[in-house]
Formats: sequence, structure tokens, C-alpha cells
Amino acid sequence: MKKTFILIWFLALSVIITSSSCSSDDDDSGSNTNATEILAIENTMESGNWRVTYFFDTDSEETSNYNSYNFSFDSDGTLTATNVTNTYTGTWSVTNSSSSSSSSDDIDFNILFSAPADFAELSDDWDIIAHTSTKIELTDVSGGNGGIDFLTFQKN
Repeated sequence: MKKTFILIWFLALSVIITSSSCSSDDDDSGSNTNATEILAIENTMESGNWRVTYFFDTDSEETSNYNSYNFSFDSDGTLTATNVTNTYTGTWSVTNSSSSSSSSDDIDFNILFSAPADFAELSDDWDIIAHTSTKIELTDVSGGNGGIDFLTFQKN
């Protein structure tokens, strides 16, 4: 009887020790998923040149402002918009905007141009609607008036 009691006590202790020693990386699966998706988006954007195929700013479609421009997303975070006569530089990044969820809704596509005004309109922390190897669709709710903006880049 004493051997059975010791065996049960030993098994119970083993279960407690095993369950309390689980690694914390189990809890980080959401951020690991986002990290993998962020890396995939960065790699896609860094390959080749892109063009704006759709830009809707709150209440008007303004795609034509960017028709002649090619966009280059460099691995150092530099964003370059170039046409025959002009070159504008800015920055870009893809970031995890929330560590509490594994949803791709929590991944931001950040663009910052300081000038000119047409390119400054692209500056925002965009939410990713969808992305493939040749297209990324973005949206943002404007801070001041609550209007919704849409931006789509298509690979050349």
C-alpha cells in the first residue's frame, strides 16, 4: 500500500513539474506568425518596381497623381518615387502594431514622404487589406474627419 501511495505521489509530482516547465514560446505563436508575414511582405516589396494603381483619398479618386511614377522599396527602408523628371524619397516599413493578436489586421505598412504635397498624402500607417507577390492593397481611416483612404501598389 505504501509503494502505491509513493508511486501515485511521484506521478502527480511529475505531471506538475512537466506542466509548469512548458516553454513560453507557446504564448508567442501570434507574434511569430506576424513576424513571418512581415518578413514575407518586406521581401515581396523589395523585389522590383511598383506603381500606384489605385489611390482614393477620403472622397475623391486621385490615382492619376501617381501614374508616371515607379516606386522602389529598398531593404534599408528608403522609398523612392521616380518618373522622367522627378525623384522623391521617403521611408517605408512593415510593423506589428499590436503584440496581443496574431491577426494580419495588426500589421501596418508605414509610408512617410515629407514633400511634395501629393506624396505627403501617401504618408500614413496603412492597414493591409490583402497582399500577393504582385499586389498590396492598403486602407486607412483618416484621423481628422474619419474618411477612409485606399491605396494599391501593383508590381511592374
